[in-house]
Amino acid sequence: MATIKGVSSFSAEQEAQALRKAMKGFGTDEDAIIEILTKLNVSQRQQVLITYKSSIGRVGDLQRLATVALTGRRRQFLGYITWVKCEQRPRLHDSKDLIDDLKSELSGNFERVIVGMMTPTTMYDVHELRRAMKGAGTDEGCLIEILASRTNEEIRRINENYQLQYGCTLEEDIVSDTSSMFRRVLVSLTTGNRDEGTYVDDALAQQDAQCLYEAGEKKWGTDEVQFMAILCTRNRCHLLRVFDAYRGIANKDITDSIKSEMSGDLEDALLAVVKCVRNKPAYFAERLYKSMKGLGTDDNTLIRVMVSRSEIDMLDIRREFLTMYGKSLYSFIKGDCSGDYRKVLLRLCGGED
Repeated sequence: MATIKGVSSFSAEQEAQALRKAMKGFGTDEDAIIEILTKLNVSQRQQVLITYKSSIGRVGDLQRLATVALTGRRRQFLGYITWVKCEQRPRLHDSKDLIDDLKSELSGNFERVIVGMMTPTTMYDVHELRRAMKGAGTDEGCLIEILASRTNEEIRRINENYQLQYGCTLEEDIVSDTSSMFRRVLVSLTTGNRDEGTYVDDALAQQDAQCLYEAGEKKWGTDEVQFMAILCTRNRCHLLRVFDAYRGIANKDITDSIKSEMSGDLEDALLAVVKCVRNKPAYFAERLYKSMKGLGTDDNTLIRVMVSRSEIDMLDIRREFLTMYGKSLYSFIKGDCSGDYRKVLLRLCGGED
């Protein structure tokens, strides 16, 4: 169940005006921005974005430039100068949209959460996948998380929008940025070709379990292709039966076999597939826990999971988190983050357990 459900009736015009008021003049009312955007769902936020653009536009950039200069906000001032100098932005009298205004007023991880919330669900995944491959190094965890957890229809929409946005296919970027069997698993997941039915053939489940055993535990070396062929294509109900049968054959859980037979990114990818098949909220609870435990915070993962799951299954994730770790997700976020960043994440979390 979701923590962000939207409001039953709202005025996009009123919310757009309220956001404008929160950003107008000297200083920004971050609390008002959090309050407005966390009560709306992503569809309603898109309506506000459209209304903001059409009915409000924005204060002229010359006026904003003067305001920024007078208040000493050096980073934003230099940003505006760069726009003009490079001629990569509309001219100073042009109007901008809500996301541009939010970016100019906010910063850091708080800005990233707010912009993520303002991005349509599929495009958010598209942007995250692109960031994972085109930034400094490859964020394999992001690639695995998104591709292992989304439905066939979600994968189809991601593929379609990725190509429209970047002029190349998601598969092409994955092939150029990853390698070996890990690449083959990601490409397989990118096809969105998993059987999503519920039919279970007991004989085939037993056969699949035996094949997995013979591909790993029973032989010297590992036939990774056999693991990929079964884990990335069979339906959830069938795989749950396969996992039960596998335990009977191998006297160990399928995850233990993957850990002993695989390593690195390939191991992480296949474990993610198994975990998502078994209990997707528990998988995301683990992702959140690992993003915050120990020294430092994996903000990329924390932000992505909180933004992407808040309208899907955040309540379920909270329940699994409490069961698995003995502490609430709310308390973990409260202890690990600070400022407006913490405030908005706690609103996405939805409350204490």
